[in-house]
Amino acid sequence: MKKQANPQGKGLVPVLESLAQSRALIPVAPKHIQQISSELFTSMFVLHSQFQFKPVVGKKYWLYQRGQQFQLSLISPAEWGVNGFGLYVGECVMQQDITWSLLLDDDAAKDESLMNYIETKRDEFEQAMNSAATIDTLLPFYLGELPFYQRVYASALANSLKNSMVKSGIEGLSYSQALNNLPATS
Repeated sequence: MKKQANPQGKGLVPVLESLAQSRALIPVAPKHIQQISSELFTSMFVLHSQFQFKPVVGKKYWLYQRGQQFQLSLISPAEWGVNGFGLYVGECVMQQDITWSLLLDDDAAKDESLMNYIETKRDEFEQAMNSAATIDTLLPFYLGELPFYQRVYASALANSLKNSMVKSGIEGLSYSQALNNLPATS
């Protein structure tokens, strides 16, 4: 059986239109490196989950874990009923600047396996941040391994965070240089 060249039905024009729409009018504020790092990690954690819908800014979505797979769903835990869809991880919302928030469920926060997984991913992310020549090189402008919507929003996320970095004066800096740029606390 021959694999379809474009299984999601996305031609070049719709792809370019989606990218342009996802970047248009994104309100971007200057952010310090710790906020950018946290938002990048959380957003990429969500965007690496499975979903096949176009997320909407400000709408609640629910993240589940089934085995080693994560699934972003339109269906809340209450709607799934008793059997559920897997381990309910938490509530996700895409913010105006295309970053994602994840509010961990209390039970998920007590799940040792999940927390170890997240900690391992966070350690890998921090190692990448510390070893990158500049933070800019870690921004997900193009991640070919991601499905369509995840790839579009990862690119928009990269654009948003890059603009925040420009406004903060940390574009082109390494992670340690950006940390040294933080204002002193009193």
